[in-house]
Amino acid sequence: MVTRQPLDVVVVGAGVVGAACAYYATRSGLSVAVVDGGPVAGGTTGAGEGNLLVSDKPPGPELSLAQLSASLWRELSATLPRAVEYEQKGGLVVAADEAALAGLTATAAGQAGAGVRTVAVAPHELPELEPHLAHGPAGGVLYPEDAQVQPSLAAAHLIRAARDAGADLHLGRPVTAVLTGPTGAVRGVRTPAGDLLAPAVVNATGVRGGEFAALAGVELPVLPRRGFVLVTEPLPPLIRHKVYAAEYVADVASASAALQTSPVVEGTPAGPVLIGASRERVGFDRTLSVPVISRLAEAAAVLFPVLGTARVLRAYHGFRPYLPDHLPAIGPDHRVPGLFHACGHEGAGIGLAPATAALVVAAVRGEEPPLDPAPFSPDRFGAAAPGRGVGSA
Repeated sequence: MVTRQPLDVVVVGAGVVGAACAYYATRSGLSVAVVDGGPVAGGTTGAGEGNLLVSDKPPGPELSLAQLSASLWRELSATLPRAVEYEQKGGLVVAADEAALAGLTATAAGQAGAGVRTVAVAPHELPELEPHLAHGPAGGVLYPEDAQVQPSLAAAHLIRAARDAGADLHLGRPVTAVLTGPTGAVRGVRTPAGDLLAPAVVNATGVRGGEFAALAGVELPVLPRRGFVLVTEPLPPLIRHKVYAAEYVADVASASAALQTSPVVEGTPAGPVLIGASRERVGFDRTLSVPVISRLAEAAAVLFPVLGTARVLRAYHGFRPYLPDHLPAIGPDHRVPGLFHACGHEGAGIGLAPATAALVVAAVRGEEPPLDPAPFSPDRFGAAAPGRGVGSA
């Protein structure tokens, strides 16, 4: 077994969060290795829509994280290739009735107080923004800062930029142990191809974040939350913004394990329209659910009748990494010195990746963080997992 020369950081996970951690770590001058049991973007990232949203987050820590990330994504869009398909298209949230509009308006007011740009949209103004939207909504709110990327390409180009800056990439190599020294501090990770040594290890393993934490002897209650996305045939430009129903925000915040669906519709530069969103906790069940797909298609056609005749070419699904308090785990785990977490973002990981990486890199380097990291502390989940151990090195 080969033991690699010591590095500064090993990032475990090659999804968009791990890719962002590697990108910002190498830019800060750290030596980095990225290791993943599969390919780049082989998990949740590759099954996402690429949402970069502030609109679906009420005032609080996650919104602050999203605002920082929105700024960082704008910076990244100027340096990453156009192939990542970054679009600041804006989000349009529509309310079906007066009750929904009252809730949406109250949420928007709170967000505006936190610095989010919001624009109230009267019913007669909706066709100006979305000519193909169904008649009848009571109104809406436009969020000009909402944006979109192609998530797999974004992760791939962040990894490529990190490699160009000196990072090592180890794909198809699952981590089998977290290595620690005599004091219990992290010394690296073990893979079938050899050990990767570093005093800092970042858990960016998404829905497997709890399993990886257990390798290090700590508990992190990450659970998978399944979601489906429909992809239509390529269509002429029909939908200008990311458009979703007001109830989507409540679905995101819900702790229910039951199936929830609310229409989320957007176009892509290549022509196909993406249709979501569903949420349910069914473990890692990969069964294709025809009833869920049907509900999503029907809801999208109600929101945009023009889609009623569009062909759905495929449907795919993935698993969002859910934590029970709906906040990601970001930063040092003081239960195991040298272990850092960057997971549990549920459906917001793509949007929150740059700010997550900024917090992690600041913590690794012992520098001032760009915002208060306390609400995201992994330590909030308690003591070390009983009966678990870590490898020695």
